[in-house]
Amino acid sequence: MSSAAKRAILSGLRLTSLRVRLVVVFALVALTAAVSASGIAYWLNREAVLTRTQDAALDDFRQDMQNRAAALPPRPTQYELEKTAQQMAGGGDGYNVLLIGERAAGKPIVGASNRDAFTLDDVPPRLREAVDKRQDLSAGNSAPYHLYWLRTERGGEPYLVGGTRIIGGGPTGYVFKSLEQERQDLNSLAWSLGIATLLALVGSALLAQAAATTVLKPVHRLGEAARRLGEGKLDTRLRVSGTDELAELARTFNKTAESLEKKVADMSAREESSRRFVADMSHELRTPMTALTAVTEVLEDEADGLDPMIAPAVQLVVSETRRLGDLVENLMEVTRFDAGTARLVLDDVDVADQVTACIDARAWLDAVELDAERGIMARLDPRRLDVILANLIGNALKHGGSPVRVSVRPLDGEGAPHGSDELLIEVRDHGPGIPEEVLPHVFDRFYKASASRPRSDGSGLGLSIAMENAHIHGGDITASNSPDGDGAIFALRLPRDASTLSGASDGGDERREDGGDGPGGRDGRRAGHHEGDEGVDGQ
Repeated sequence: MSSAAKRAILSGLRLTSLRVRLVVVFALVALTAAVSASGIAYWLNREAVLTRTQDAALDDFRQDMQNRAAALPPRPTQYELEKTAQQMAGGGDGYNVLLIGERAAGKPIVGASNRDAFTLDDVPPRLREAVDKRQDLSAGNSAPYHLYWLRTERGGEPYLVGGTRIIGGGPTGYVFKSLEQERQDLNSLAWSLGIATLLALVGSALLAQAAATTVLKPVHRLGEAARRLGEGKLDTRLRVSGTDELAELARTFNKTAESLEKKVADMSAREESSRRFVADMSHELRTPMTALTAVTEVLEDEADGLDPMIAPAVQLVVSETRRLGDLVENLMEVTRFDAGTARLVLDDVDVADQVTACIDARAWLDAVELDAERGIMARLDPRRLDVILANLIGNALKHGGSPVRVSVRPLDGEGAPHGSDELLIEVRDHGPGIPEEVLPHVFDRFYKASASRPRSDGSGLGLSIAMENAHIHGGDITASNSPDGDGAIFALRLPRDASTLSGASDGGDERREDGGDGPGGRDGRRAGHHEGDEGVDGQ
């Protein structure tokens, strides 16, 4: 059997495991009840049949011993014994009599109704001892001799052997009754009970199947409804019929789904309102920010000619204006990711050249060590890759420690976790590292590692935007501390070819959806003024 067939069988068993268990339990209960009932019935019938046959044979034998054997003379001849034994047996099949008398003191003679069918050797010794033993007379025992019997076998055929003797010196008699007919009747009864048990087992299995279908059909519908609800189809409802527990479960499911649909609708409405507010606010801020940026550029150009008392204030205005501009651009980028309108514009790039360009544009050549071979090609969005690198390297320079080392290496299909060719870019600093309690939150928006420093030079959105840009490429970013305790490591994994992703487009210079530059664009590339869109404050 192939592995696929085995998996299909195991899958089928898993899908019907509850049904199988119900059928098995029903069958076991029915089998136990049927076997118990059949066993009790067989035992009772067996005892009744054997007791009835046994009592009838022994009563006839006792009566004949009193009427016929007791009428024999004290010293009967062998002929008289055999004739009396034959009269007592009556010529019936399976019923033989043996009479033992004395023709003289100490000289026994034996008369049998059929010497070939029944002899004294067929009488068990312990029965003969019991028959010959004289009992003491008492208030509870009025006769010195009693009738004794036992069941035995000869040649595999069951027999009843009984014996007694005449009080006052009369002959001793034994009866030999075949029980073969009774055994055949009991065997027929056993077969009948076995067939009845088998029919009861089959019937219980059919009833269990019907019961399982009745019970599991609503459960299956409930499972399907739960699956559709988990897939986001919040309008899923179950048809309720009846008043049993399953109907009550369906009503509870419908109430839960209705409440969940209402809450999700409310949350979606609030989230959409919040996104629209942030987007509108960002767009509204761009016009005054454009004017402020132009003014600050003029002020910055005239900074050398300003009054020394005014120059610090002017520099503060210029710095804070740039920070506010970065925040607006970041907010607009975040709203595009939240709205699902962010798109990839792909191009074939040399990753080493792209990293070098990012470092050179921000005047980080002296602070960053690059370990990347030329010729590692990837089909990516160059602008978004630049945003990712600017945030990761800038974050390492700001919160870690120099030197910052950037390494680039390809991963083949076996080394890549998803089984396809990938690109691994690691950014490592030599700072104090990231506290363990901060690691799970480094990519959260506006997260500040230190509550005592709620204000920082960055927006707190840089690493979250880097993560979003990695996700839109089909990649991921992980943060960890160096095993030797010397700094933090940010590992970026990207596919070598993102053209298979939905939302990707080829060629041309990317134009922002709103017509402006993204993070790491014109303002972000001014050397010495903007070291990436910082994300972790307090590393």
